Amino acid sequence: MTVNNPVANVGRATLEFLADVGRLCIFAAQAIVAVFTPPFYFANLGRQLLSVGFYSLPVVGLTALFTGAVLAQQIYIGTGRFNAESTVPTIVVFGITRELGPVIASLMVAGRVAAAMAAELGTMRVTEQIDALSTLATNPFRYLIAPRVLAATLMLPLLVLIGDVIGVMGGWLLATASLGYNSVGYLQRSLDFLEWWDVISGLIKAAVFGFIIALMGCYQGFNSRGGAQGVGRATTNAVVSASILILAANYAITSIVFTD
Repeated sequence: MTVNNPVANVGRATLEFLADVGRLCIFAAQAIVAVFTPPFYFANLGRQLLSVGFYSLPVVGLTALFTGAVLAQQIYIGTGRFNAESTVPTIVVFGITRELGPVIASLMVAGRVAAAMAAELGTMRVTEQIDALSTLATNPFRYLIAPRVLAATLMLPLLVLIGDVIGVMGGWLLATASLGYNSVGYLQRSLDFLEWWDVISGLIKAAVFGFIIALMGCYQGFNSRGGAQGVGRATTNAVVSASILILAANYAITSIVFTD
């Protein structure tokens, strides 16, 4: 009877994890090289810009609207305990632009875009369409991966910028409709302490998150195996891994770059 050695199991799992990390790093490097080297497939890039950007606007807009409203409600309740309700506009705009806007919008886009990329590329992999591209002397990284990575990296900051405006408006709507704030005074208070760096730092995060979303969607789909079941597994893995990496990257960026 074979007895499992727990130390050997831990070592085996660690080696497999490190091997996965290594494969992902090599895939990311190949994707970055493909973005900057010809030939460029502008038609594919245009389709991906439309798919990632325009079709994600409704989900990002609605999420930002309700997030801003809930944030204003909770901050009003919290600051009311020490008579600091006047800080609600400032905290809402600060929280939306620096943290909640980029993170929540990216998580929502990850659920839609990373899953779609993994499913599309996974289907192409199991039906041998990617192998056919290689046979026709077409580099799959330049034709399939580069347009998706570039589109997500470019469109996420734009989506987050729109989401920031909608999120602040969500807080303004709730504050003026339910909490008794003056409309002009609320907006003026929001702008008084807002700095350009608050907005730009959120957009930098969004670009990084966009790269992560496309990278995980493409990586999982490109390496999909096992028919329809494998495509489903790749789709799930793409969303889960992209979401975890977004949260980890947000913590790392905030800790290293954006501390005052």
